[in-house]
Amino acid sequence: MKGKKREMATKTGILCLLCFFVLFFTACKSMQEADGSSGQKEEDKKIEIAMIFDNFIMERWQRDKDVFVSTASELGAEVNVQNANSSVQEQVDLLEYFIEKQVDVIVIIPIESEPLLPGIRKARQEGIKIISYDRLVIGAQSDLYVSFDNRAVGRLMGEAMAENLEKQDKVVMICGPKTDPNVEDVEVGFREVMEQKELEVVEVYYAPEWKGEYAARYIREKEELMQTVKGVMCGNDNLAGQAIAALAEQQLAGEVCVVAQDADLAACQRIVEGTQTMTVYKSVEKLAVQAAKAAVALALDEPVETEAVYEDGTGRKTSYICLEPIGVTFANMEEVIIQEGFHLREDVYLNRPDLLK
Repeated sequence: MKGKKREMATKTGILCLLCFFVLFFTACKSMQEADGSSGQKEEDKKIEIAMIFDNFIMERWQRDKDVFVSTASELGAEVNVQNANSSVQEQVDLLEYFIEKQVDVIVIIPIESEPLLPGIRKARQEGIKIISYDRLVIGAQSDLYVSFDNRAVGRLMGEAMAENLEKQDKVVMICGPKTDPNVEDVEVGFREVMEQKELEVVEVYYAPEWKGEYAARYIREKEELMQTVKGVMCGNDNLAGQAIAALAEQQLAGEVCVVAQDADLAACQRIVEGTQTMTVYKSVEKLAVQAAKAAVALALDEPVETEAVYEDGTGRKTSYICLEPIGVTFANMEEVIIQEGFHLREDVYLNRPDLLK
């Protein structure tokens, strides 16, 4: 009898000991989960970056997107790209959506600045970093602004215009919308050269939403003025393409000097064909790579080296990664566009195969 009692006591002790160990390890596991030391570690959490475009009307935006996403992915980040389709309200809604998702960084190409300000202030209060891409959100105090020297873009366009015109010749400007802060910078740079070279800017038109049909409409409505104009400055190659099409209807394509920016394929083709004088090449690959690297660094709270500060006119200063543009004409098309691999030679000379020989 005593042996049985002893055996039962031993079994009871073993069971109690097992229960103790089960409870102990369960408690330890719960504590680990509570302090985040089990499962996926905090440092292994995927970086989440949101990228909000204004639209994909301009040819270059697709290239910007592809390079940015590829670079960020190589650095271990996930990128959620959204297109506002030229809708200010859609951009506001997308900004709110990404704040709710608690992404690490929001990269935005603003349509208009003012409507975005409340959302950006909220994002920064939530600890979300903001990068203004190519265009600055005025008054927002973004964490970083990544773009080109837009006044230099205007000066390059002006210099190309001046090389092909004579003093006192008349020029018109077909710019993008005033809501785009880059438009003013480009205009300032262009006008500097016009004044220096004594060329007369007789009219300035601002095309809504960067839509090319407005440029074409302007040229058609100003047919009488166009007979006296020697140069047309266009805010980008999309506007230039439509303007040149309208000039062709008046037998003026190739007769009027047209300058623009972005180095779209169609623009490069027009340059070798002789209907567009120049474009400004802005390496969107370099811009997108710089922005992607900066976004990942900001998400990790690492410093981003910048050499410039941009003052937005509201008293706010923003750290600025500023890249230099390059003017492109027929003379340096091979060196700048083709050798850098921006466009293929056979595509650029598609309509002038005789020039490939």
